Amino acid sequence: RQCAAVIPCHDEAASIGEVVAGVRQHLPTVIVVDDGSEDGTANAASQAGAEIIRLPRNTGKGAALQAGWQRAHTRGFTWALNLDGDGQHRPEDIRTFLRCADETGALMIVGNRMHRSQAIPWLRRTVNRWMSRQLSARAGQPLPDSQCGFRLLNLPAWAALRLETDHFEIESEILLAFVHAGYRVEFVPIQVIGEGPHSHIHPLKDTWRWLQWWQRDNRG
Repeated sequence: RQCAAVIPCHDEAASIGEVVAGVRQHLPTVIVVDDGSEDGTANAASQAGAEIIRLPRNTGKGAALQAGWQRAHTRGFTWALNLDGDGQHRPEDIRTFLRCADETGALMIVGNRMHRSQAIPWLRRTVNRWMSRQLSARAGQPLPDSQCGFRLLNLPAWAALRLETDHFEIESEILLAFVHAGYRVEFVPIQVIGEGPHSHIHPLKDTWRWLQWWQRDNRG
């Protein structure tokens, strides 16, 4: 009960209700951040028992996650369990994250899909591996699946950091921020489902955003 699930969503009405119902079997509090959806995402999530944050326009995954983390932190939760709303993550893996936090003392635990990477589309798998190599070199430790959005993070640790990105590059930014702050980061194997019915990642545009962030971070 020290942990709340935070799910950023944009136009996930077809899947979010089932995702929320599955997560609530493991965590009673689920916060869905409706990132400017134009379908019934908020209603479907609410009917399944989620608490809703509605953003008036599509601001990006990073901004939506930060809004969810802020709500959970304000409400007094110590941990946030993040997963996507399209059904590509299995709620039963939540126990693996919580067990790893208890056993290792890590302040961030990230899902690792690389044991069955063939289930990830080729282009995304290739980009993920390249990004993970760059981040691992800068972090000075292995970060095998740096782009996985299924994560558990410690909210007081997050609140002490300054994060600037608004889109998918937040996955990389927060990993490096935790490592550079001296926080322990662990990876745990998770079930690999591939993509949901539609992915919001645009490989070229989001890779370009990532490269722009990478250059800024390198200069910093």
